[in-house]
Amino acid sequence: MIAVHVLRVFVDEHGNAGNPLGVVLDATGLTMRERQRVATVLNFSETVFVDHENEARVQLFTSRAELPFAGHALVGTAWLLGRRAGVTPRVLRPVRVADPVSAFVEEGRTWVRGALADAPDWGHVRLPDAAAVDRAAPQGDRWPKHQVWAWLDEPAGLVRARVFASAFGVVEDEACGSATMLLAARLGRPIVVRHGRGSLVRARPAGLGQAEVGGDVILEDVRHIELGRYNTE
Repeated sequence: MIAVHVLRVFVDEHGNAGNPLGVVLDATGLTMRERQRVATVLNFSETVFVDHENEARVQLFTSRAELPFAGHALVGTAWLLGRRAGVTPRVLRPVRVADPVSAFVEEGRTWVRGALADAPDWGHVRLPDAAAVDRAAPQGDRWPKHQVWAWLDEPAGLVRARVFASAFGVVEDEACGSATMLLAARLGRPIVVRHGRGSLVRARPAGLGQAEVGGDVILEDVRHIELGRYNTE
């Protein structure tokens, strides 16, 4: 049986909404095929596999393929490792990126800092207002990996956004950290984003081609998967 910690990352002020994330700890015995199968069975936007908790070495998968970097996945993993060890790890080590990803806690929220070059190449589509964002829907290949957004309060840096990600096998990503990091960098300012159904994502530029993303996380469940029930071929 494979134990999966199911988190919700970027919950709002009341612990509602948030993007589901699966985290498998001590995953060293799982093959690439098995990891992909677990991620496919869970069908979250991302599932993380941790090899050696003390090293914070991690591998990220969507339901369809491996990803080098994902904001909500790394924020959630940093939070979970910190909860287990009593202190948030200073870095995470995604296996497909060159440099470690910094992690830290600020005002009770978990943050990560990463290179924008490691993030997927999200497109951004500015819409006239929040109502237009609410009405938006992917149409075929129109927005295969795009964040649609509008200002809620531009002077205050408040944004309304949604992400469509059919290119990664995800129809809509409830709260996308990497797209929000890129948006903050492109806007050149800190932002607070009301994302998806009601998630809350914070992001800001961090200089030298980097950005930070952070928010609140909760543990929802520990789920057990019997992989033998599923075809891993």
